[in-house]
Amino acid sequence: MKLLDSIQFLRGVGPKSAAVLNGLGIFTLQDLLLYFPFRYEDFKARDVAELLDGEKATIGGAIVTPPNLGYFGARKSRLTFKIKQDERVIGVSFFNQPYLQKQIEVGQNALVYGVWDAKRQQISGIKLIAMASAAADNDFMPVYHVKEGLKQASLVKYIQTAFDEQVLGQLTENLPAELIEKYRLMARQEAVKNMHFPTDMAAHKQALRRVKFEELFLFQLKLQALKNKEKSGRVGLTHVFSDADMDKKIAELPFALTEAQARAVSEILSDMRAPYHMNRLLQGDVGSGKTVVAELAMYAACLANFQAALMVPTEILARQHFKNLPEIFPELHIGLLVSGLKAAERREILADLASGHLRMVVGTHALIQEGVDFYNLGLVITDEQHRFGVNQRKILREKGQNPDVLMMTATPIPRTLAITAFGDMDVSIIDELPKGRQPITTRWIRHEQLPSVLEWLDGELSAGTQSYFVSPLIEESEALDLKNAEALYAELSEHFGVRARIGLLHGRMKNDEKDAIMIAFKAQKLDVLVSTTVIEVGVDVPNATVMVIMDADRFGLSQLHQLRGRVGRGSKKSYCILVANPKTETGKERMKLMCDTQNGFTLAEADLKMRGSGEIFGVRQSGIPEFLVADLVNDYNILEVAREEAVAAFRNPDKYPELLSEIAVDDLFD
Repeated sequence: MKLLDSIQFLRGVGPKSAAVLNGLGIFTLQDLLLYFPFRYEDFKARDVAELLDGEKATIGGAIVTPPNLGYFGARKSRLTFKIKQDERVIGVSFFNQPYLQKQIEVGQNALVYGVWDAKRQQISGIKLIAMASAAADNDFMPVYHVKEGLKQASLVKYIQTAFDEQVLGQLTENLPAELIEKYRLMARQEAVKNMHFPTDMAAHKQALRRVKFEELFLFQLKLQALKNKEKSGRVGLTHVFSDADMDKKIAELPFALTEAQARAVSEILSDMRAPYHMNRLLQGDVGSGKTVVAELAMYAACLANFQAALMVPTEILARQHFKNLPEIFPELHIGLLVSGLKAAERREILADLASGHLRMVVGTHALIQEGVDFYNLGLVITDEQHRFGVNQRKILREKGQNPDVLMMTATPIPRTLAITAFGDMDVSIIDELPKGRQPITTRWIRHEQLPSVLEWLDGELSAGTQSYFVSPLIEESEALDLKNAEALYAELSEHFGVRARIGLLHGRMKNDEKDAIMIAFKAQKLDVLVSTTVIEVGVDVPNATVMVIMDADRFGLSQLHQLRGRVGRGSKKSYCILVANPKTETGKERMKLMCDTQNGFTLAEADLKMRGSGEIFGVRQSGIPEFLVADLVNDYNILEVAREEAVAAFRNPDKYPELLSEIAVDDLFD
């Protein structure tokens, strides 16, 4: 058989099993060989004297009592017997496996895998490994991700059959010999064999190290290939503008740029002047002043006689930018393109864009619809870029002749993720808050303390400030005991009565309804806004000074930090109240971190370690890949080395010419 033969033709695999395997991404024999286990059960017999309480382990010994099978409840059973290891007599129990009774025979040796109870000197059995002999055929059992219709044993059998068919010998080496020698890596065939059927755990660790490096190195090669394609393969626009004009505009700003803002502006303008295509990520903490940096980049594009477009995720945010831009650039004709425009307004905006009369435009996804044509688009900026899909951003870029691209995000991205998900981009970081911005006081309270917070809030509202209440759910859920938005709205309406005007905002509302509520809140026609996380990226309301987050332990740290950033936008002292009764130590630790830490990057790193990359950003949204074996947190050192080697490979393309010629970037974020 051949590596690329269909899995259906492997001995023992029929059409039904093949369909299930296809659902796991296994279509060929090569896919099967490279479908690795995510963990291993160690079935090597241990001495009970070495075991810790609650540890999973395998113990062996001679059976010294006949099996006793008892039934209780509805179809529940407990099978017990005792084994002797040296001079120790150990109790064994198996729940709901009555069929094992026939296999238990006094005087025979047994290996039992289970959970050790040190106090009772007994093991709660999970698997009866071997009878008649004190040694199992294989000490290590691979555990794979499977789905309904496919058992672990069947998958292991298919893999063993593929090995028996001599398919492994057809797997070619895909790493340069120089790197294999430099990092003392296993050969590819040997590594694959020891990933599935390791001779011992030492061999498995070496195989795992090899496979992780291979996975991360090949991915980083693709990122570097994409980066090189952006810079050299595609000729970019050269923006020609005067430093004096830029300096004059910066001097006219009502505030001085921070050093971090000035550095980011310098990096972006340098890219725009260069003849290659700019592909840059601008990231900064909540309130760090990314917007003005982006606005100055747009101004530079206009000075160079190009048009600049800013795409944001919500209409209310687009309108906020549209209101602010003319105040900074009164000399420019600036347009707004959102779905809520009247037909006549839309026709006028489209005509002005096509003629070049409009120099700057801000809008939502309406910017990428058919019929939107630019005269000479030179710069594309997407705000909160992870809210837009790859295809949406691509469509906007294609509205011009390869315009420069700047993506912005207020979600601090740990370096671990930045060099993985955005390794094809240059990154500017604003890691400094503007002077004078007051830190937000954060407090964690239990649910039973909420009444005292509401009493305190009466005083805050009577002073003329506004407050947010955020809930993780819209309607009541039987499965989750959480404070839902609608119930919270009713509760607060009853508590405050006529003393406060309360609004409700959630994602199920139509866009115009949401915008109307948000505009009313910004105009101080509402005192309290009860909302779901739809306000995570929202409008600046300087008069809002209190953010109360219900069931805060249900949110990630980065999301909590984003929500906290909705207050503290003005000169008044601001507060964030976390209401939560976390049941785990990790949950309590996360609440304490929020109270002690104002730095979004620190919180993002902690979030990554606690929850993983996919949970923070959403794998499909952000383009962060799902690796087969590599882990971005625990394998950070391998990731760094892989990136360094990938960069070096492209700096010296003659080093691995065959490898680089095979790198395809089109499927990078599929």
